[in-house]
Amino acid sequence: GTREVELTLTTKMASLNESAEMPVSARSISPMHILKEPRLCVAMVGLPARGKSYIAKKLAYYLNWVQLRCKIFNLGEYRRKFVGNAAAAEFFHPDNDKARQIRRELAMIAMDDMFAWMDGGGMIGIIDATNSTTQRRQEIIERCQERGVDTFFVESVCNSDEQVFKNIMQVKVRLVDYKEMKIEEAIADFKERIDYYKTRYVALHPDKDPQLSFITVYDVGRHFSINRLDGYFQMRIVRYLVNLHLKPRVIYLSRHGESEYNIRQLVGGDSPLTPSGELYALSLREFMSRENVPNLEVWCSSMIRTIQTVRHFSNVQSWKALDELSVGECDGMTYEEIKVKYPDIALARERDKYHTRYPRGESYADLVERLEPRLLELERVENVLVVCHQAVARCLLAYFQNVDDVEAALPYVEVPLHTVIKITPLPTGCSIETFPLGPHCVSTHRPKGTP
Repeated sequence: GTREVELTLTTKMASLNESAEMPVSARSISPMHILKEPRLCVAMVGLPARGKSYIAKKLAYYLNWVQLRCKIFNLGEYRRKFVGNAAAAEFFHPDNDKARQIRRELAMIAMDDMFAWMDGGGMIGIIDATNSTTQRRQEIIERCQERGVDTFFVESVCNSDEQVFKNIMQVKVRLVDYKEMKIEEAIADFKERIDYYKTRYVALHPDKDPQLSFITVYDVGRHFSINRLDGYFQMRIVRYLVNLHLKPRVIYLSRHGESEYNIRQLVGGDSPLTPSGELYALSLREFMSRENVPNLEVWCSSMIRTIQTVRHFSNVQSWKALDELSVGECDGMTYEEIKVKYPDIALARERDKYHTRYPRGESYADLVERLEPRLLELERVENVLVVCHQAVARCLLAYFQNVDDVEAALPYVEVPLHTVIKITPLPTGCSIETFPLGPHCVSTHRPKGTP
């Protein structure tokens, strides 16, 4: 009941206050905190079923991919944890003072959790909630100011009734809140919840909120309103968000066909395809013909093996940014030769493959930075086939798969030759399908523990 919820919240908040009052010597202070690295709270704003969680998840994928440590603090999850799953629309009634106080306390607990995470090295925390009133937004600003954290609001406005209904059907009625309800009852209850929020919702506006930093996203990408951008994090976030859209689309990812360097187990180079690789180029064209995707763009790198792989397509765009990770002075060597000539590099790659550069070459961290403009373009376009290289495909696939520990996992994502990976973005994430096309070819995958 409500009494038990209040006791749980009180205990939780007392515990957080107690830890905050501990002497510095008794608390773990991260080096990031000592150096006062910039930290940012991104607070979502908007009515329910307006795509806030979709935007928050996509933004978190991107920020973690570019090594800006980000975490989402979803108020719906806090409510389910403390109040339970069966929160009917009445819980959100504007005259339900007790429920409103509980929601406020949950928001404060979420912020305390975010600050604790930031003290451990987190950089950008996303408060995923409606934050629909001026008062709530002011509370967020003041609490962040007390902790030296900047605040940026991301408002999602959806004026399409059709899109809102689609959001309700695809996401909301599938929540655990409604697992005991029939679909018709769940829809009616959620619409009632939206109506309650509408009575108190105050939209952001440059004239009324001139001092706030925010972006308003209309219809998930149709147009934008941006106010008072401040700082590097906010610039990066806005640059990403203006490329998002919800149009149905498919991204096809493939490595080039087998190359001569592949069969000789040599790294780098710009070698042509083997006869098997040439056959894959034909198989790839036949596969894409069967897919029959309209307005397909075809991208490849500037290297011979990808250009030969897409030779049977028209209107191909070649991008140097999609070139394979540069191995520098190790070009044309086997991994065994690298161990002999550069033992320190080989050992460093075994320990930290993501950050270790080849001599006069690149690391995976460098490659992600190089690929970022292409990734933003991938989010902007509709249907596209990207024919690239093993390290490049790993970086792109790690983003769309939302790989948890990018530094540890990305360099070991398996992307076989002669295989097409079909990525279909959805409101809840990405559907990923794999199509091995053949013919037989070598494997170039090296498991963790190898350079």
